[in-house]
Amino acid sequence: MTWIPTNFVRLIPALALTSLAITMQADTTTNRTLFDFQAATNAPAWEVVNDDVMGGVSTSQFEVLTNGGAVFSGTVRLENNGGFASVRSPSVRQNLTGLNAFVLRVRGEGRRYKFSVRTGEGFETPLYQCSFTTKAGEWEEHRLAFSDFVPTFRGRVLTDVPPLNPAKVNSVGFLIADKQAGPFRLEIGWIKASPGRP
Repeated sequence: MTWIPTNFVRLIPALALTSLAITMQADTTTNRTLFDFQAATNAPAWEVVNDDVMGGVSTSQFEVLTNGGAVFSGTVRLENNGGFASVRSPSVRQNLTGLNAFVLRVRGEGRRYKFSVRTGEGFETPLYQCSFTTKAGEWEEHRLAFSDFVPTFRGRVLTDVPPLNPAKVNSVGFLIADKQAGPFRLEIGWIKASPGRP
């Protein structure tokens, strides 16, 4: 029978707790994948919302490709005071505390898009938005700091609501409303939340 010092036995629970703390800390300082379309085989449906809700005639669709990736595409038209197309993910209900930015792998055609985040259910809640501009035909990774997201409601900037709370992210999406009529196409590889520089 092997003799184990009493002091060492007393240390085992403390060592276990230390190990758990280190693991939890590591989990909060690594990237969190929200959607990986490059690996998806049966991704949940995203919801399209265009300016036809207010009389416009823009069109769009969101397609997950069988060979990897997703595509948000369509045509923006400015008639009837329209001019936007958007798509919204199903609920992700993510607590992103400890992280400070979204990172998007995308390829566009040179137009400007907005990445959007909701922290509540339904379309009557504030929509937090942050813009990014694509380079035609190039895959890029855009880092969008949580602190750069602006709260809006139906296109109007809100000044009486708190900043984006990473603990309450409910859904994410993309929107194009750059006041330019014509076709658009945004390919999406993945969407992650990341720690690191703010």
